[in-house]
Amino acid sequence: MSKFFPASQLIINDDGSAFHLHLKPEFLADKVILVGDQDRVNMVASFFDEGSIECNVQSREFHTITGKFQGKRISCISTGIGTDNCDIVMNEIDALANIDFETRTEKETKRSLDIVRIGTCGGMQEDIPLGTFLVSQKSIGFDGVLAFYHDRDKIADLGFEKAFVDFVGYPKKAAVPYVVAANPELVDRIAKDDMMRGCTIASNGFYGPQGRVLRVDLAVPDINEKITAFRYEGQRITNYEMEGSCIAGLALHMGHRAMTVCCVIAQRKIEAANTDYKPRIKELVKTVLERI
Repeated sequence: MSKFFPASQLIINDDGSAFHLHLKPEFLADKVILVGDQDRVNMVASFFDEGSIECNVQSREFHTITGKFQGKRISCISTGIGTDNCDIVMNEIDALANIDFETRTEKETKRSLDIVRIGTCGGMQEDIPLGTFLVSQKSIGFDGVLAFYHDRDKIADLGFEKAFVDFVGYPKKAAVPYVVAANPELVDRIAKDDMMRGCTIASNGFYGPQGRVLRVDLAVPDINEKITAFRYEGQRITNYEMEGSCIAGLALHMGHRAMTVCCVIAQRKIEAANTDYKPRIKELVKTVLERI
């Protein structure tokens, strides 16, 4: 018998749309691009085929446009900042794909989505220049979101996690970091041979959790130096961003294919930043649209 989802668990708006996204099931494409900035959805959609836009809906920070690029049907959705928002987006797009909103039951035939997050990040190694397109083969979640879901350890790289926590001297009262892999086929399809690949920290904050110091000191003052020096089985940590771990982890649980690719707009090692990064992001968006 199909699993039933009561109104307290799956909130559906009166118009038949998902509670936060305000998106109806028929307007979700199998190829999904996630961006943080709600205004970036319009920029992505500016590449869509003329006259192909099916829906354009916005609620709070969640903005969705579905249309076609070179005949490929694509939904672009903004998440806002942080893994808490990505928990909302990932659960609601999975519900739109795999739950019948009329009967509130799980569909027998499941849809598997291709999900690519396009964002910005800060590079953590000296040899990663500003403007680099960096694909996260693995995401290291500082947020703790995945711990609220069953069988978290089955999809995580536990050896990497332990080595990282021990080496860095991770704060004992913080959520234990989790390490999850992106979908390898999707990584190869998007990155090809012209994008850098690495391991990315998805931080649960922009300041202290990323080692920035303003008026409040850090629990681990030299955390970024330790992160930069960390190695595990030939892998190193390449960059910071704030959403990819939840996306990759929940996609693994849900049976979707997901990955994150970011443009490096800050270089933490040499303390440099580029605020005029929009042309480079536009180039990244076009490349992802061509390859997704």
